Amino acid sequence: MAEEEFDFFKPHPHPTKPRVKSSFFEMVPDAFDDKSLNFTGDHRRVKKKVEEESKALETVPEPASAEPEVEMAEPVQETIYPHDVAIVSAEPWVAGDRSAQSRIFIKNGTIVNDDQSFHADIYIEDGIIKQVGTNLVIPGGARTIDARGKFVMPGGIDTHTHFQMPFMGTVSADDFYSGTKAALAGGTTMIIDFVIPQKGESLLDAYEKWRGWADAKVCCDYGLHVAVTWWNDQVSKEMDVLCSEKGVNSYKVFMAYKDVFMLDDDEIYHCFKRCKELKALPMVHAENGHLIAIKSRELLQQGVSGPEGHLQSRPEEVEEEATTRAITIADQAGAPLYVVHVMSKSSANVISKARREGKIVFGEPIAAGLGTDGTHHYNKCWRHAAGHVMGPPLRADPTTPGYLMDLLANNDLQLTGTDNCTFNADQKAIGKDNFTRIPNGVNGVEDRMSIIWEKGVYSGKMDPCRFVAVTSATAAKVFNIYPKKGRIAVGSDADIVIWNGEATRTISAKTHHQAVDFNIFEGMTVHGVPEYVITGGSIVMDEGQLKVTQGLGRFVPTPVNSQTVFGRVGNREKSRQPQIVEREPYTGPVVEIKEEDALVYNKRSDNPILPESANEFHSRPPTRGGARNMQDSSFSLSGHQYDENQPKRPGTKVSNPPGGKSTGFW
Repeated sequence: MAEEEFDFFKPHPHPTKPRVKSSFFEMVPDAFDDKSLNFTGDHRRVKKKVEEESKALETVPEPASAEPEVEMAEPVQETIYPHDVAIVSAEPWVAGDRSAQSRIFIKNGTIVNDDQSFHADIYIEDGIIKQVGTNLVIPGGARTIDARGKFVMPGGIDTHTHFQMPFMGTVSADDFYSGTKAALAGGTTMIIDFVIPQKGESLLDAYEKWRGWADAKVCCDYGLHVAVTWWNDQVSKEMDVLCSEKGVNSYKVFMAYKDVFMLDDDEIYHCFKRCKELKALPMVHAENGHLIAIKSRELLQQGVSGPEGHLQSRPEEVEEEATTRAITIADQAGAPLYVVHVMSKSSANVISKARREGKIVFGEPIAAGLGTDGTHHYNKCWRHAAGHVMGPPLRADPTTPGYLMDLLANNDLQLTGTDNCTFNADQKAIGKDNFTRIPNGVNGVEDRMSIIWEKGVYSGKMDPCRFVAVTSATAAKVFNIYPKKGRIAVGSDADIVIWNGEATRTISAKTHHQAVDFNIFEGMTVHGVPEYVITGGSIVMDEGQLKVTQGLGRFVPTPVNSQTVFGRVGNREKSRQPQIVEREPYTGPVVEIKEEDALVYNKRSDNPILPESANEFHSRPPTRGGARNMQDSSFSLSGHQYDENQPKRPGTKVSNPPGGKSTGFW
């Protein structure tokens, strides 16, 4: 819409008369209480006039009743500490607990939320958005940022990261400092990481370990998912504690990584059932771990040991099958489901179909799957190929990224993460002779926002409002922190990105802020660059310059019972209650079955090594003619043969074997 269509962009027709403050946008009632400046006089903020109008007004004498102009105080200079300062421990998140930082006034920008965009100004104080609207009355000392021609959006929320994660004998290269620093550089102001306990390890102990790693290092706010890698009553009880006391509302199960993280179907069912009881969101890594293990062994036996073996051992069908199975298990448990890192067309189609059938399923494609493809596994450079190894793998079909973006733009897939789990060259080289030992993981936390803008918005597949939905707002709703996060509104956290949609940058490992030495988007030029990034009211990206502080971020609890997830679970459960038909009892005759007439069914032994019968060989009755059933085994595991006690038959010389003699003329 053209600028002149908005009344609040037109010059005031009577500059000497006070302007009535707009009431279209909400304001915090106590926004101006207990401020350091006492307001006197008229504090109007009048729009600048064009040059011709200014000259005309110069000849008009100022009325005698005009009030004196108030001299504004000098802006408060923000102090940004270098990243090598001593680490400061961060306290757990408490709403409104941020210290007063520099007041920030953002003017002339286009505010973009997931449901609408509009022109307005924003005033921030104490890390909270205090005012949104036009003609705002702003106290002195505020830092003013002119966002004319830019988008002002909620900071991104990366729903899927693995910082400082122990995996496959090593630890991911990006810890919670370098990882969250890179996130801020790309416009992401909150990440949700995964606590992944080993089999048999307490979920609570693993949670405290991750909090200890993160609290002192994070540069932006963060939350935590918890993985369930084993199952018993203790795990079930600890899930309750995590939900009620620790601020966790999501639990991930693995259908891959056999003998390491993988759960069987019955364990997955019980976990999903428990999640529904706690009103927590179950998540799944959907790949058939049994088939992957079999295919991996076959490929190694055939001499395939390079990174291309990783892709070939995990064909698209194993992701599709596991996705179908996970959705079926969740539906039978009455639980919703969140499918992490959707990497293939077929699994995305399964999710889309399930949603159309009324199932509560959320699909999460990631930056890697939207921005590149699996053809790199066949690169002649081993390091380049190994740098793209992740699970599920990037698909070799080069049309997959565009297809996933189409589904994301149309809400068949709902939100985005990165599965950021980075490993340097020497770490990837653990699997130089065996692709099954290459640590799985790629980068993405810094480049996600730009990749989605380039492939989605700049290509014309989605508008800026949908961009906000898939990068921020939907994640905040699903994990129940909306509108505190994921929205620009009065009372929301001041996590804001001022985004230049036309500016470009070239992605490279030489210039990115991550600790890893490789970037899967190397050399890609993308549109969409964050010029200012504000997290918790602190400017950490200032005109393209990144200045962060360790420990600045806080842990954000994610409460259970998100209405976006569980809003229809209750009624759906009522409609699915088992139905009992009230009828008269049966009073007719019942046939009597004698014991000797009862059929005896051969039940499979619990121990297949030792037979149930003392007879080592006979398990099937003889044929009608009384002969031995040829389906019986002719030997036992003890080594005895069926006919070892029978006398040997004398040899018989055959003069005319079948087919005729072997000599003679024909």
